[in-house]
Amino acid sequence: MKSEPAHTRARAPLALALLFASSLCASAQNAPRANATATKSIAETEITETTRMDATDHATSSQESPTATSQTSPSPTSPTPSESPTPSPRAGSRATPEHDFFKNILRDQRAIWTSPFHLNRGDARWLLPLSLSSAALFATDQETDEFGQSRRRARISRDVSMAGSIYTTAGVAAAFYLAGRAAHNERARETGVLGAEALVDAGVVFSVLKNVTQRQRPGHDEGQGEFFERGHSFPSGHATGAWALATVVANEYKSHRAVEVSAYALATAVSVSRFTGRNHFLSDVLVGSAIGYGVGRYVYRAHHDAALDGDDSAAAPRPRRKLLPQQIAPGYDPRERAYGVALGWDF
Repeated sequence: MKSEPAHTRARAPLALALLFASSLCASAQNAPRANATATKSIAETEITETTRMDATDHATSSQESPTATSQTSPSPTSPTPSESPTPSPRAGSRATPEHDFFKNILRDQRAIWTSPFHLNRGDARWLLPLSLSSAALFATDQETDEFGQSRRRARISRDVSMAGSIYTTAGVAAAFYLAGRAAHNERARETGVLGAEALVDAGVVFSVLKNVTQRQRPGHDEGQGEFFERGHSFPSGHATGAWALATVVANEYKSHRAVEVSAYALATAVSVSRFTGRNHFLSDVLVGSAIGYGVGRYVYRAHHDAALDGDDSAAAPRPRRKLLPQQIAPGYDPRERAYGVALGWDF
């Protein structure tokens, strides 16, 4: 009996993965709202508490002032007594980024797995492009797999993909954290904590999807890529982890163009190497990268400390890209009867 084609048996797992990937990207846009609300409530609480303490001090001084006036009257040359300073919150009262590490992971997982139920029409900008591109790659997985059949390319790809292994990505997050603590750099410290949090969240997501879909890898059964055959190909775990960490790093250092570009470039290289090394199909890599990007962006926007951006807000704006034209104007030559476009650059 002839078995069903791979693409007909994979509609459910593919739809599930695409739904999660697009909903994660959409949830990252809504994450700052909760952060802003929490910051506002904390600020209002501090203001209320300070006002209450000021009122108490004022009432106490009002009750004691008549007695002091009746006993002695200050001479014109006597110094005026200084007022007691108003109590202020301690500078070190803010929780460290690793204080709620495990609680944040539980909150992240709840937000991740319930995100498909919070999609709306505006989220189509993530769902439609991802669905169309993934469907196109999935339909041509068997044809595109032939491009990766090269021993030399597979050897190079294996070396490049090591940058996306759990040991490497966890080591990078740990390096940021330790360097931040040693140098008292709060941004690097937070990058390490949020990077590790994103890796854990991404690891849970792709592990569950791998065990549910059970897709065969390209090297098995002549590259059929069938689902529910005890495989672990869909989605790519290396691509998911690399993009989760790269997104956190890129957002933390978005004012440093070189760091942002390097982070995304390295994640892209890892993702491509998983295809050229015949470890995954292109659809596995794309969906894994989208999930990693969504997880990393959500973790950053949900748990990033906005106080660290105080120095960046006063920084000089980015210079305009000189590669893109600043002036575009249509042109027409009546003698030659030719149309054209005039481009202008400002140097």
